[in-house]
Amino acid sequence: MIRLGTRGSALAVAQARLVAAELGDDAELVPIVTSGDRARGADMDKSRFVKEIEEALLAGEVDLAVHSAKDVPAELPSGLSIVGVPERADPRDALCGASSLEELADGATVGTSSLRRRAQLLALRPDLDVRELRGNVDTRLRRLAEGEFDAVVLAQAGLDRLGRAAEGAPLPELVPAPGQGCLALEARTDDPRAGAAAAALTDRAALTCLTAERALVEGLGATCRTPVGAHAELVDGALRLAAFAGLPDGSHWMRDSDEGDPDEPAGLGRAVAARLRAAGARELLDAAERAAA
Repeated sequence: MIRLGTRGSALAVAQARLVAAELGDDAELVPIVTSGDRARGADMDKSRFVKEIEEALLAGEVDLAVHSAKDVPAELPSGLSIVGVPERADPRDALCGASSLEELADGATVGTSSLRRRAQLLALRPDLDVRELRGNVDTRLRRLAEGEFDAVVLAQAGLDRLGRAAEGAPLPELVPAPGQGCLALEARTDDPRAGAAAAALTDRAALTCLTAERALVEGLGATCRTPVGAHAELVDGALRLAAFAGLPDGSHWMRDSDEGDPDEPAGLGRAVAARLRAAGARELLDAAERAAA
């Protein structure tokens, strides 16, 4: 039996069930309440959504953790590693409440909890009234339906996994969060059984793209308080990586993209990070950190 550690939210459980279904009868879900679930402040560190699950891994209480890859910090605790990445779902952001940004009226209220989304929305539409919106997917959509917002931005993958895909319109204008749409399977480095089970579920393309995106995050020294987007994709045999960095108010931002060898995804991530740093991205992100403090 492989015990799968997961958060207890509807989306997290739905994702873990996808992994359990692939593993067959030899899997059991173990819901774990994280400190991120208990405290949803505006200065939330995303690592708090994985902290208790990683502690359960290290204590031997679960064998394999199922995370949303965008919640997993670039640096992992000693003794743990990402051992599997299943096929990626739609990585794009989605607009709920309107079919496009152009459809929104001047001054429309848009809800999001993401500094990255806020930065890109305001860079594209400075007139928008972007407001804080937290809670699970159902809560956010309920608040939209009750008229608190004209639109909200969510991950298309989350909508898809909860059977609510029709409620969102993809936003290709926004560079997604690093790892968005990916699941990261984490295990102890000394547990070959769990590692082998996760490796059997791994999609090479998803792993390649996630590796490039995480290398960019590490190269920039980005955190949950820095608006950074990264999206890698395989195009005609090459690996293409697009990146965004900016201030939460959308007043200053930069984008870059490059192509590289799919067999060297981390190298491409580091190269794009170096280009952004040379253009002043680190100073921009330092300012974003100060603004979020």
